[in-house]
Amino acid sequence: MGMAASQARFLGLTARKNNVEFEGQQINQQRTALSNQSANYYNDLLGMAVPIPPSVDDYTKTVYTFEDGALTNQITAMIAQSGGLYKVSYLRQWVDDFSVVAATTSIVNKSGTDPNFEYRVGAQKLRKMETRSDTAIDALSETDLAAIRGDDEYLNTLSDDQLRGLLKEENLYIELLQQKYGDGDYMVRYIKNTTTEEWEPYFYRLQDLENAIYDDATGNSQSNINCYKIGSETKAEEVKAIGDCRIEKDSTGRYINITIPQHDSTGAVIENSEVTYALTTSTVTDQARYDDAMNQYEFDKYQYDQAIQEINAKIEIIQAEDKNLELRLKQLDTEQRAISTELDAVSQVIQKNTESSFKTFG
Repeated sequence: MGMAASQARFLGLTARKNNVEFEGQQINQQRTALSNQSANYYNDLLGMAVPIPPSVDDYTKTVYTFEDGALTNQITAMIAQSGGLYKVSYLRQWVDDFSVVAATTSIVNKSGTDPNFEYRVGAQKLRKMETRSDTAIDALSETDLAAIRGDDEYLNTLSDDQLRGLLKEENLYIELLQQKYGDGDYMVRYIKNTTTEEWEPYFYRLQDLENAIYDDATGNSQSNINCYKIGSETKAEEVKAIGDCRIEKDSTGRYINITIPQHDSTGAVIENSEVTYALTTSTVTDQARYDDAMNQYEFDKYQYDQAIQEINAKIEIIQAEDKNLELRLKQLDTEQRAISTELDAVSQVIQKNTESSFKTFG
């Protein structure tokens, strides 16, 4: 190999070696950036809060109740006062057997023309209840009562006095319905209970009937319409901050008795008015709140698992990229060693050529 060719080869190898070193530096910088990204992802993993399932114990509490005749009372607060006395609040519950409650919904048939529509459930026509004073009801004539009876099977079994009594009772029905389900007019039909042989009223809100959608061909409502009846319902009211109460505990610290006094108009305790009630202890779980907490936990766990999967997927991508860069770096290292070996060989050729030239001109 001539001197010029050797020098050209040497310069080319030197440039290539520099390029390899530069590319290696670039790869190392990329691997450092990937390492920083990976570290950030791992920090994100460490910083994520692991969802904890709710404990039933957190939604379970000890409840103290006492009976007062037909009333069941649940203590809601006990605030200690001086002299070993307490200020007590409690929730009083009872069953009202004469209350308006929801009944099975019905398909209603609508016929006639506006404004004289007739509404029927099966073959039975619904009758609009009218609010009348007791005096007006007592003044109804036989003709008036006959018009009210119409072809109603139940009403036609009643004497005039019984019908007047029913109309007065319907005033109460209207009041109860409006208090619970809103103002407006209500329709009624009476159904004979096959077990008790008694006739029972079933009520419909006129506004619900008017707003329903009916089939043009059959006249039947396209969905069931709300219906109400007289039944039993648990009602409650809160009695707040009754002062000067005494509470007795057993040896375990559990409350066993409560003594509640009566107060006069000035707030002073009425002498010998105290009544002592035995307390019943039970544990109650707020199942609705627990279920809500469990649903929230399941949602949080789903989001947590999704976030973990996403971060792990990103880390896997980074690891794959780093592996490729590592392989490329090994290739460059091999190439650099080959270039260095060849540079050494070319350097020796150049050195021999130089020595030979100096001997020639020496």
